Amino acid sequence: MDWKVMLSTFGLIFFAELGDKTQLSVMTLSAQSNSALSVFIGAALALSFSALLGVIFGEAVTKLIPAQYIHFGAGAAFVILGFLLMTGKL
Repeated sequence: MDWKVMLSTFGLIFFAELGDKTQLSVMTLSAQSNSALSVFIGAALALSFSALLGVIFGEAVTKLIPAQYIHFGAGAAFVILGFLLMTGKL
């Protein structure tokens, strides 16, 4: 196991997820439920499955498209989405 990759992935995902709609949804579900453990397990499984799909898809895409193009495309998508959010068109 590459601990550096694992820890950097954990840090990136942990801080990126703080305060996002997933965390807010989990907080709401937990507040409305009498079973916080069930909410935690459901959320953990959903996030794990989502991450698994991302890893599988990411690995498949990099076999077809060079990583440099993927980085450029992702960067361009974030810039475009940011622009649309700032202008109120999204």
